[in-house]
Amino acid sequence: MTFLQLASPVLRRRVLATSIASIFPFVAVHADPAINLPRVDVTAVRHAQTVDDSLASVTVIDRAEIEKSPAVDVIGLLAQQAGVDISRTGGRGQSSTVFLRGANSNQTLVLIDGIRVASASNSTFDFANIPLDQIDRIEIVRGPRAAFWGSDAIGGVIQIFTRNPRPVEIRAEVGSYGERGGELSVATPTDNDSHLGFTVHNDSLRGFSATGPDNPFSFNPDDDGFHNRSASLRGSIPLGSQSLGISAIRTVGDAMFDSGPVVGKDPSRSNAINTSGGVTLSGPLTPRWSQSLVLGSATEDLDTPVFGSQTRSRRTSLDWVNTLAAVVGGTVTFGGNWQHESGTSLSEFAASPDGVEYARTQSNAAGFVGYGATFGPQLVELALRHDHNSQFGGATTGSAAWGWQITQTTKLRLSWGQGFRAPSFDELYSPGFFGEFAGNPGLQPERSQSFEAGLDFKPSAANTFKLSAWRTRVSNLIAFDGPNFDALNIARAALDGVELSWHYSRGPWSGGSSITVQDPRDADTGAQLLRRPKRKLAADLRYDFGNGLDLAVDGLAVSARQDFPNDNFNGVLHSYALVNLAAGWKFAPRWRLEARLGNLFDEHYALAQGYNTPGRNGEVSLSWSE
Repeated sequence: MTFLQLASPVLRRRVLATSIASIFPFVAVHADPAINLPRVDVTAVRHAQTVDDSLASVTVIDRAEIEKSPAVDVIGLLAQQAGVDISRTGGRGQSSTVFLRGANSNQTLVLIDGIRVASASNSTFDFANIPLDQIDRIEIVRGPRAAFWGSDAIGGVIQIFTRNPRPVEIRAEVGSYGERGGELSVATPTDNDSHLGFTVHNDSLRGFSATGPDNPFSFNPDDDGFHNRSASLRGSIPLGSQSLGISAIRTVGDAMFDSGPVVGKDPSRSNAINTSGGVTLSGPLTPRWSQSLVLGSATEDLDTPVFGSQTRSRRTSLDWVNTLAAVVGGTVTFGGNWQHESGTSLSEFAASPDGVEYARTQSNAAGFVGYGATFGPQLVELALRHDHNSQFGGATTGSAAWGWQITQTTKLRLSWGQGFRAPSFDELYSPGFFGEFAGNPGLQPERSQSFEAGLDFKPSAANTFKLSAWRTRVSNLIAFDGPNFDALNIARAALDGVELSWHYSRGPWSGGSSITVQDPRDADTGAQLLRRPKRKLAADLRYDFGNGLDLAVDGLAVSARQDFPNDNFNGVLHSYALVNLAAGWKFAPRWRLEARLGNLFDEHYALAQGYNTPGRNGEVSLSWSE
């Protein structure tokens, strides 16, 4: 049966409407073409290259797209991308996870300004606390990148770049569920070689109940609000041929949640403080040799008083990346990485008198080399990396890719890559719960091998089509099994899928659509991996009137997914479709008014069993910038 046959009649109408809207820009093919500059990414091979030249499946979301998107948070923006699936236990601010090409959430490397930010305690990053207003662009690289980046990059890499503040910018917003927010940016003039600026952001929501009555464990029908504060700093100064830069961001998120039936207001809340930043010295050493030296740091402090738990994660890193151009007809990239991690877990139920469940450290040192070249219509990319970890020893990973520019409009690409994920401190050292679900210091890294075939077709400057098919096998997966459900390397996963995407940009019109068909499953039992759909359709349409007014519509349709079954739930999350709208109006040289309408048809759906999602909702913002 097809995706539409499985959907309800209402869902079918909405999916068809979304599909029709996504191809509507073709009516404007006779409009005057706009100049489309090639997009550049720096994540795939750790040096700048255009997306068209990349042999990986890459998406770059720039600031202009973020501002015009109907999405109100990072999770909503990522959900629109091919191969990206999301889950959230409630509304904005609640725990959010991202699955890239069906891989587990801890198997996607997340970077902010080149600094890895996942918690050393559990290997995951919660996207809930970083506001869209602080983001300049997002780069998504699908497929394993361990040969360039090391641990965690099995499904791929998501890198977030923070914004350079404007000289002065003020923004205020109000919205549904009691939303109130504001932002202030201040920076030195941009016409100087040196610049320094900072941004502060504050956002709060009254929210709605995170759980519904079908959640048998934690339902309480109160509003679960969210309060987020953040601050970021960016600056640079020239030092001869080099540039010394600094970037840092700190977010403080307070989220209320339901922890069980109580009388009156549920006092359960979680406080998460995340800080990351780095100092970078970069620039050319010779006409052919450039380098980047980055000293970085990332911390996470998570307190959940109702559970009597606290976790502390610290990471210090040093990265040195060198690029040599025109070597044997191509470019050589090489460098090294050193990082030191510490993790502490505190609990009221710990056996030790000071409440410490574990307090551990580990270090990792690595070196890598990559080579990319073009020989006529042939493109080649090779990479090799070796990591040495104080906990599990060594891990060597490699990747290879080949491309053939068949014609000026058509490119074929094939690639193979390895990946691995180092076990987290929780998986290594957690004492478990009453003798069960304990960590295992003898764990080995999870490992993967992936094959991908792709076809890029660009029949005109206005249209780009990309087709990718992948096959990934993950072994040594960490699962809890045995008499006491201890952590063991016993599980395997099979991740297969196909992505077809199209992007259009001409004159005032832009838009696109993508279809993802995948089969993420347990390789031993064949069971579908939780909260990951087998089919997803996303579409968007933008129109710029040229007088300061722009309109946007996004559509998303997701098939049924598996989740944890219980006595009241058969384990299937139903399919759903969403349509979101946005409008922006620059009514004066320094003023811009934006309005967003989410879940236009008030669709009832779930991203996790027993947890609510927002109904029809709106947001209005007003900004002034110099």
